[in-house]
Amino acid sequence: MWTTLLLHFAETCSVKTFFGIPPWYKYLVSSGLMAPTKGTKACELVGSLKPADWVQVVSLIGLAILDMAFRIAGLVAAVFIIWGGIQYVISQGDPSKTKDAQQTIINALVGLAIALTATAIVSFIGKRLG
Repeated sequence: MWTTLLLHFAETCSVKTFFGIPPWYKYLVSSGLMAPTKGTKACELVGSLKPADWVQVVSLIGLAILDMAFRIAGLVAAVFIIWGGIQYVISQGDPSKTKDAQQTIINALVGLAIALTATAIVSFIGKRLG
């Protein structure tokens, strides 16, 4: 049952990214637990998995979801940096608006640093496990 569910979600085995966001099965393909079926682009789990293997599958999927979430957080932080810059430009020298814009930019930069660090850590762990 789980195998067919995973097959329906992994229509292609490519690990291409969308705006830098990897697919949820990225670490399954890199670990060799999931491979393209012969003659098609669809993915399937390699062989029959033991219960111990399912723990690895779930942990790799969880890491990939965390990776996606941190990358989305980084994109949101980049949008907030741009928004803070727009606020700064349209503040027209008003000290309170300028301070708010600077605070938005600083908070977004801190968020971006945290997201990049977290993404690097999750990618490192995913590559080691996978």
